[in-house]
Order: sequence, then structure tokens, then C-alpha cells
Amino acid sequence: MKNKWVLLFLVSMLACSRRQVPYFPTAVPPSAPEGFNLVWHDEFDKDGKPDETDWSYERGFRRNQELQWYQPENASIRDGVLVIAGKREKVKNEFFDSSSKDWRKNTEYAGYTSASINTSGKQAFLYGIIEVRARIDTAMGLWPAIWTLGESRAWPANGEVDIMEYYRVEGQPTILANAAWAHESKRAAWDEHKVSLSHFLKKDPDWPEKFHVWKMDWTAGYIRLYLDDELLNEVDLSQIHNPDGFNPFHQPHYVLLNLAIGANGGDPSTTDFPRKYEVDYVRVYQRK
Repeated sequence: MKNKWVLLFLVSMLACSRRQVPYFPTAVPPSAPEGFNLVWHDEFDKDGKPDETDWSYERGFRRNQELQWYQPENASIRDGVLVIAGKREKVKNEFFDSSSKDWRKNTEYAGYTSASINTSGKQAFLYGIIEVRARIDTAMGLWPAIWTLGESRAWPANGEVDIMEYYRVEGQPTILANAAWAHESKRAAWDEHKVSLSHFLKKDPDWPEKFHVWKMDWTAGYIRLYLDDELLNEVDLSQIHNPDGFNPFHQPHYVLLNLAIGANGGDPSTTDFPRKYEVDYVRVYQRK
């Protein structure tokens, strides 16, 4: 009888692996929407490290006085998903300079490590659909993201699209869908949309345990950001320009995937580590 249940379990797992189910990475191949072609994708189906022909790494301290030290060791592919691991560990800042006024240099040690990968200089796209299936960790202190940046100019004049961000807003767990560009009187202009995690938990208490599909539908006229086909934000590109008149969303953008710790993510000190942020695939479609 025991062997029978083991056999049934294995058959069930095999069936799950051959279709897209919420709790598992999908084995369903990409299928372009009508009128589109698949122009690039990464299914993360080969164990090891992300493909270096497509992905590069950020290293060290980067933004927002976050707590993590970014390093390649925290990004790996196994069992059909990219796993970005967040760890609590002490790491010496190799760029440490006690005389510097830059927090990225005058912070001697990091208390956490993570990874941030991007396609800069390797894969960039102008318009189309960018689709990412991922499972995020909603623990206190974590700040996972799927985003894009324009190829030319420095931030924010290059344009930023946050296909997905998850962090605390006034202490509440929140999903964000945003765009940013340069502004003449402040650091950046933002078109933001925030949705409390409770909105999704009311519909599905198991939401954090499942993979979800985030999508950016991008034309010359708009950017629409979706979560599981629910429209979260629409950005009217006809109303956007930098002070010099340049529209940063009319240039190619590249993709970034990262797990930040601390800052907007909240205080991670009482959270158990390691944590993980899993990405099933990244797919890009453009009109024929």
C-alpha cells in the first residue's frame, strides 16, 4: 500500500510538471499572442548560473542605503527556476574607504547578501510585451523587483519602469507598478500605483505560495502593467518627457531582476534567513 501512494505521488508530480500550475515552474513553452513574435526569452531550465551571454551582475552596495551586498554567488538556476537568495551574513566591503562621504564606500561591512542581475548591453527592447513569471517572498525586510531601465542617460533621465516591486508602504505589505523619469524641480517624476497585498490575499490566501505573471505591455503611446491579467497601472507616454524634451520610454530598455533587503523593505532583523525570490521565466514579444 505504501508503494502505491508513492507511485501516485510521483505520477501527480509528473503531471504537474507538464502543465502550468500555480505552485510549480511551468513546462509550457512560450506562445506568442496573436500578431506578435517571441524575440527573446530565458526559461531558466539549465541548472547552474544565469547565461552570461544574456545576464550581468551588480556588485556591492548599490541604491537606497539598502542592507544587502550584491554578489553573483547568490544567483543560481535549479529545478527550472532562477533563485535569488537573500542571506544574513557578514561581508567585508571591498571598496571600503572611511574618508568617503558615499555610504556605499564608508560602510565597512554588509550584514546581508543577495543578487541583482540585468541584461544591460546584452538584451534590450523597444516596445512589445515583457512577461515574467515569478514567486516572491513577502517576509519582512524583503524588496524583490522586476524592472527596466533605458539604455542611454543617467537615472532618472533614462526612464525606469517597475513591472513589479514589493515592499512596505506606511508599514503595509504592498505591490507597486510604477514609471519614473527626470523632472525639472525634483529628483524624479513618478507615475505610481500601489495595491495592498491584502487585496490579493482576500481573493487567494495562498497567494504568496504561488507563482504569478507580471506583464508590461509597451507601445509608443502607453505602458500598461499587469499582474495575472489584472491591470494595475497605465502610463500615458504622450504626457511624459524630461526637462530637455527627451522621452525616455521611446528608447530601448533592458531588464533587471533583484532582491533588495532593508530600506523600503522594512527591518529584516527578526526575519529568518535565508530567503529566496524565484523567477520561472522572462519572455519578450514584439509585434510582427
